[in-house]
Amino acid sequence: MKIERKYMAHFLNATFGGDTGTASYVRLGKDLEEYSPELSANVEKKQNILGQTSVTIDSYQKQGEVSPYYAEKGDALFEKLQAIIDGDLVLDNLKTDIVEVKLWENGTSDAFPAVKEECYIEVSSYGGDTTGYQIPFNVHYTGIKTKGTFNPTTKAFTASE
Repeated sequence: MKIERKYMAHFLNATFGGDTGTASYVRLGKDLEEYSPELSANVEKKQNILGQTSVTIDSYQKQGEVSPYYAEKGDALFEKLQAIIDGDLVLDNLKTDIVEVKLWENGTSDAFPAVKEECYIEVSSYGGDTTGYQIPFNVHYTGIKTKGTFNPTTKAFTASE
């Protein structure tokens, strides 16, 4: 049985870049027709004198593009993206985390299997057309992951022991 796309959820933490306090997760996808993190594997191929090819994949440089992203007044993620634009923020001010939640798995008490990964946010442009103020951005994953569960109702991540 095929799994519908809506059951692979991505929640981005809008509390980042030196902000303190409880994580504030916002689900990506309201205006997106697609969100597919690209793995961009580092692949090395070598052919020996026997004509045999060996393949080595030693790392991934994962990133996802969120475009379009329409700004909505009062939305925590919009406020953070606007702060990045207004303050030309760089380095650790762009650091946050994203949680990928497998909503097709049978969760107990609304706790679904999830993986939280550290990431950095890169605003690629802002403005847009007559459909609304847009702030498309890229999510650059670091590979630092924590397995656990996520409750979509309370938007709380709990790390596995």
